[in-house]
Amino acid sequence: MGDVKSGGQIIAEHLHAAGISHLFTLCGGHISPILVEARRLGLCVVDVRHEASAVFAADAMARLTGRPGVAAVTAGPGVTNTITAVKNAQMAQSPVIIIGGATPTVLKNRGSLQDIDQQSLMASLVKWQTSVGTLAQLDEAMKYALRVAVEGVPGPVFIEAPIDLLYPRHLVHDLYADQAGLKKLKGPVGNLLRGALDLYLWRQERQPSLPLHVDMHRLTRPAAEWHAARQMHKVVDRLRKARRPALVLGSQVLVNRTMAQAWEIARAVERLGMPVWTGGMSRGLLGADHELLFRHHRGKALAEADLVIVCGFPMDFRLKYGRGFGKKATLVSVNLSLHDLLLNRKPTVPVLDHPGDFLCALADRVATPPDCEDWLSHLRQNEVAREAEIDSQAAVSGEGVNPLMFFRTLDPRLGPDDILVVDGGDFVATSAYTLRPRGPLAWLDPGVYGTLGVGGGFAVGAASARPGSRVWLIYGDGSSAYSLAEFDTCRRLGLTPIAIVGCDARWNQIAREQVEMLGDSVGTDLRHTHYQRVAEGYGGHGILVTRNEEVPAALDEACRVADQGTAVCINLHLAVSDFRKGSISM
Repeated sequence: MGDVKSGGQIIAEHLHAAGISHLFTLCGGHISPILVEARRLGLCVVDVRHEASAVFAADAMARLTGRPGVAAVTAGPGVTNTITAVKNAQMAQSPVIIIGGATPTVLKNRGSLQDIDQQSLMASLVKWQTSVGTLAQLDEAMKYALRVAVEGVPGPVFIEAPIDLLYPRHLVHDLYADQAGLKKLKGPVGNLLRGALDLYLWRQERQPSLPLHVDMHRLTRPAAEWHAARQMHKVVDRLRKARRPALVLGSQVLVNRTMAQAWEIARAVERLGMPVWTGGMSRGLLGADHELLFRHHRGKALAEADLVIVCGFPMDFRLKYGRGFGKKATLVSVNLSLHDLLLNRKPTVPVLDHPGDFLCALADRVATPPDCEDWLSHLRQNEVAREAEIDSQAAVSGEGVNPLMFFRTLDPRLGPDDILVVDGGDFVATSAYTLRPRGPLAWLDPGVYGTLGVGGGFAVGAASARPGSRVWLIYGDGSSAYSLAEFDTCRRLGLTPIAIVGCDARWNQIAREQVEMLGDSVGTDLRHTHYQRVAEGYGGHGILVTRNEEVPAALDEACRVADQGTAVCINLHLAVSDFRKGSISM
């Protein structure tokens, strides 16, 4: 039986063959063989300080590379610790594979350590899941998981892999024999029980794979009549007639796409000649200063437009549930998901397609851009006026650092390959108005779920995916506490993100409205904690900034230290700001 591959080998070989370069994890006895075999085959095993960070890192890897991100976590608490991160990946439509350890098959439901019903817990969070009982089933599950995670609407998948499938057979045999006391049993009874154990393990190794259960309602491809090939002529005709067109791009435009493919999509958008608003992972698609890129007054523009093409956005709260368009406007929506395509409002022209592919095909069909120069001029005037307002607010001095001034100082320092990771509320949302990613696949936010705590994992994933890029991690002081421990991961693995903690000593996005509406700050008050010292304790470099005039030198120091190989935390004590007053979403 020594020539039979262990489950750890099977998993590692599938990941290696699929071109997966990194495995994110927090160790546990249930999954140790996966980690050992993955490293033996040359995968970089990135061990983080919380299982949620492992999944967040895998999510970031998936978004930045176009391949599935993979996390392996131990049984029980290891799996349950991932739940928020898995849900975030589901709502962000990120192809993430989670491999969870599990109790030995023979002890299932018998009260063994960390034996819980993991399948029920994960059922609503993933695109597909399975629990395997033989090596053949594990082999088939890995093949299927790598495919289904990226097909159709991408999303997370979960494989439960029992410990007795993962370890080498001789070790499992000896463990079972010791636990059952079989080595001490003599005579016919001992021989019978040892034979039963050998048969049980033989079946695990040799039994053919049973068909995997596939929940088809989650995976069904959309109706053919709405595919791009049948709808393209309608879109081309309406674009040709439009005088006030608008193009809104969401994260799905770049899902499952490499950097080279992202640049192709960017060129297609440029050829269309329409004003463009970007959100989520599509931020940076046209660079920082493209003449077609707009950042402000999106709602006003969509209400005035006569044609709106929405790519990769459902009609959720971000688009006013589909109510923010002019009554006579033509609405084209392009989405991989039938559910998202029809959410809250049916478009004039629904298109079921990958939004990035659709944009490339549309650009090939449009001979000349729409005649909309007057419209573009009107929008540019609005854009200039809003930027001037922000500049005037950034010039206000007070006690502490003006957040707008800080981002106005940081933005010119961003390099062409820099990646922005954002994790927080008020401070982070301010950065979205003022920081300009320099190219595609350079902005990582949680997505529609609005999850706090993504920062450390996303930064680890981004730094792993792009070792030559500088990673800026924009934290709120509240959100930073979820994952500052990942500075330890960065120290051990030589990763060098620069984290900036916007410290206003409260959960400001909540406090601003709560205090005004309800007259009480309960639950929202924090302290001016020395977050930079926390980072130092984990092996990073800390910088405290309390005044506007200290900002340039602090940024210079942070870049210098990061270039020398150490992660940095800037603790930025913020001045009071009402820049985002009235910003709570529902």
